[in-house]
Amino acid sequence: MNLKKIFPIFDWLPNYKKEWLKGDVGAGLTVGVMLIPQGMAYASIAGLPPVYGLYASIIPLLIYAIFGTSRQLAIGPVAMVSLLTATAIGSFQGLSIEQYISYAILLAFLVGAIQFLLGLFRLGFLVNFLSHPVVSGFTSAAALIIGLSQLKSLLGINIPRSHHINEILMNAIDKFDEINWISFTIGVVGILIILGLKKISKSLPSQLFAVIFGILAVTLLELNQGENAVKIVGDIPASLPSFGIPNMDLNLINSLFVMALTIALVSFMESIAVAKAIQSKHRDYKVLPNQELIGLGLANIVGSFFQSYPTTGGFSRTAVNDQAGAKSGIAAIISATLIVITLLFLTPYFYNLPKAILASVIMVAVFGLIDYKEVIHLWKSNKTDFFLLLITFFATLTIGIEKGIGLGVIVSLVTVILKTTRPHVAVLANIHGTHFYRNVVRFGDDVILKEDILIVRFDAQLYFANTTFFKDKLEELTIEKGKKLKLIIIDGESMNNLDSSGVHALKEVIDLYHSKGIDIAFSGMIGPVRDAMRKGGLIDKISFENCFMSIQEAVDNYEGQRDNKVVVKKFNKFIKQSN
Repeated sequence: MNLKKIFPIFDWLPNYKKEWLKGDVGAGLTVGVMLIPQGMAYASIAGLPPVYGLYASIIPLLIYAIFGTSRQLAIGPVAMVSLLTATAIGSFQGLSIEQYISYAILLAFLVGAIQFLLGLFRLGFLVNFLSHPVVSGFTSAAALIIGLSQLKSLLGINIPRSHHINEILMNAIDKFDEINWISFTIGVVGILIILGLKKISKSLPSQLFAVIFGILAVTLLELNQGENAVKIVGDIPASLPSFGIPNMDLNLINSLFVMALTIALVSFMESIAVAKAIQSKHRDYKVLPNQELIGLGLANIVGSFFQSYPTTGGFSRTAVNDQAGAKSGIAAIISATLIVITLLFLTPYFYNLPKAILASVIMVAVFGLIDYKEVIHLWKSNKTDFFLLLITFFATLTIGIEKGIGLGVIVSLVTVILKTTRPHVAVLANIHGTHFYRNVVRFGDDVILKEDILIVRFDAQLYFANTTFFKDKLEELTIEKGKKLKLIIIDGESMNNLDSSGVHALKEVIDLYHSKGIDIAFSGMIGPVRDAMRKGGLIDKISFENCFMSIQEAVDNYEGQRDNKVVVKKFNKFIKQSN
């Protein structure tokens, strides 16, 4: 048994170097300081008391340090997963705060169990169904929803919870005359502090400085009193998360499962993306996707027994962790230790923390996720992906987060199916003075077209869904070629698979064109396709004499036979004339 594969910590801990410690300590403290305001803020997004953001920043970090393969990935609460958590539990009506917390903890367990099983059975590839345009559109829309959902805290007004942007904005406009301008000012100053310090240095704990400003402003100016009192966090329990078994109600599990699957895939995609981006800068280890699923899964499973809601790897904290010099999982252990110290000794100091400051932390974090550059890039490079992004974006904004990403995935899969059912088909011809054959549309006057030969390249697998298109396209091309056509060469270099329907379609093509006096030849067929042709009896029908390694060999063979036929014909004519 290879313990390093099961426990990646044994890959780096025995080889730990003393010079790494300074970077790990510095990075661990920096990320830990970031986690304090971020954890509380993201718990608020999830609809949980702020302290649960701190609970989710202890056990998951420790478990991932043991089982994860990235040495810089910073695990903990993140904005996207927090919003998805709120979406999942928000569908239940009339919950008490205790029930809401219980559901969030169970959700963490389900997310972890799904991720663990996906990793155990090496099913990490399923995340590929979430294409980049879908994720980008979903992330940008979710960022808008998250950011605008904080208007109630920033403006100091009561706005009903909603995941529909139009409802949030209309409710905010209706209550414009109730805005607490002191709360709004504190929030705006908090945003300016975070943005200003980020420009100076990204490694600075800018959110913590904003938190300190907010606490000092409320405490010194007594802004939490009077008619225009600023809303504050209030009491935060000065205790560590207690052990407890999540509520394993089967009906509840069934109700949460679809959203748990969504969170499991989205959070893994977010985590693996940033883990691979950071790993590319380090050559001393490798990020393994399936082990990452196991690590993240166990972090959520074990975390759920200690009052944690769903967590994953965060972009901003991971970047800061790397910039601050993290070299191993020791940095994560130090971050978790700092959270423990905060919970035991420092929570009274956060009593006067304005909710407007938490809103400013959230807004700065999530609005940075809106990727308008990707929209511009896709408009210029790929219109299909551009519209896929827009569909996901507007669907998420209008019909909800869960349905929005679901629609994006469905549209993405439909697009793939459409592309495979009507793939690109190229007519090839020889380039002057070479043995290369290229698309006549792209190379124009540089190719030699022959009236009696049609060379077709089908750029996809030939399977049940596109056989009709293949036959119709071939018929269309042969009609264009005219009556002089004597040979069709099917180039299979781009054909990566052939199912039984494809074999049957090729048999029909051979029979049809042989009846018209047109020969069929195949070139460049790869191994799996040749195997399918042989097993399906196609080789017996055409014989290996009509299969060639290259297009040029097929052309040379045909032209040699044609010339021989011409010689025989002339010789027979000469004999008849002599007689």
